[in-house]
Amino acid sequence: MPTLPWTVPNKPPRDAEVHVFASRFETRTLWGALRFLVRTPGVWRQVSRAPGAYGATLRAAPLRRTFWTLSAWESPAALGAFARSGTHAPTSAGLAPQMRDVKFATWTVRAGELPLDWDEARRHL
Repeated sequence: MPTLPWTVPNKPPRDAEVHVFASRFETRTLWGALRFLVRTPGVWRQVSRAPGAYGATLRAAPLRRTFWTLSAWESPAALGAFARSGTHAPTSAGLAPQMRDVKFATWTVRAGELPLDWDEARRHL
């Protein structure tokens, strides 16, 4: 699966402070990676319509059982509302037992710095 392109569900105000969230997931098995891949489209559709989402992308290395997400949000509350709702909530709960290693990072940037860079996300993670 190639990297999903940076998608902009909602355009941020020009000088807004943007809350960035990056994640890295490594599954225990190839079966877990397949389950992650199968559930990705539903979560991707949810983020593409999420209130407060300013951008998102996903990078996948399924044969290495590793996935990265990178997203920009209006606020930590908007990110939290997304994570606890829709397809994401049951998907993350269902995939949790499949995970070998999970890392999260958050930081802030100005809206003019979007779209986000994968190199910076790797540094934060």
